[in-house]
Amino acid sequence: MPYEAPTHTVERSLRATTGAKVIAGVDEVGRGAWAGPVTVCAAITGLRRPPEGLTDSKLLTPRRRDELFDVLQGWVTAHALGHASPEEIDELGMTAALRLAAVRALDALPVRPDAVILDGKHDYLGRPWQVRTVIKGDQSCIAVAAASVIAKVQRDRMMAALGEPGDGTADFAFAANAGYPSPVHRAALEERGPTMYHRLSWSYLDALPQWRHLKKVRRSEEAMELENGGQLGFDF
Repeated sequence: MPYEAPTHTVERSLRATTGAKVIAGVDEVGRGAWAGPVTVCAAITGLRRPPEGLTDSKLLTPRRRDELFDVLQGWVTAHALGHASPEEIDELGMTAALRLAAVRALDALPVRPDAVILDGKHDYLGRPWQVRTVIKGDQSCIAVAAASVIAKVQRDRMMAALGEPGDGTADFAFAANAGYPSPVHRAALEERGPTMYHRLSWSYLDALPQWRHLKKVRRSEEAMELENGGQLGFDF
């Protein structure tokens, strides 16, 4: 399906209106998965022409994502990843876990960005970062599109490498579903129960009576206050 190529329009606007010189595009992957971390990539691209075909990772085939990932390694000015583990997601909630992963990615960059372009409607990053949120930024903004591809490929590879031979994790087919609820994943959960890689505060456990006792209740009052404030309205 034809799509409009991303541009540097938002980045140029930030430069003109705020004086920002170093701008990072930020995108996440794994937010709706049942297993594995939530992963955030921060990418700095400057104003150079992007690789051909760059767009939101969800619009690309796995093969094309891998090809672009290899090209982006040498094309981006800088990039870094940040992760929040299943345990941190269970303890903090998704809003705070996203912020934790994003800050880890931004802090890992070799230079601190003057501004951040954040994919989506809601600013889960907040102060002291100067943030511009862009709905479908992974399709319209070059730096965010680059972050989208890098984050997706890296997390998929992490999920494919989980587990050890004979430990039962192969039954969950993480290499194929990246921790999202595919039919194979659901069937393995019902038979074996969650692994050490699963998020145990997720509502999928409510539908598994034999494993429901493993469900965790979030204890972070700060995280609950953040989510109850309506910054993000995820439906898991």
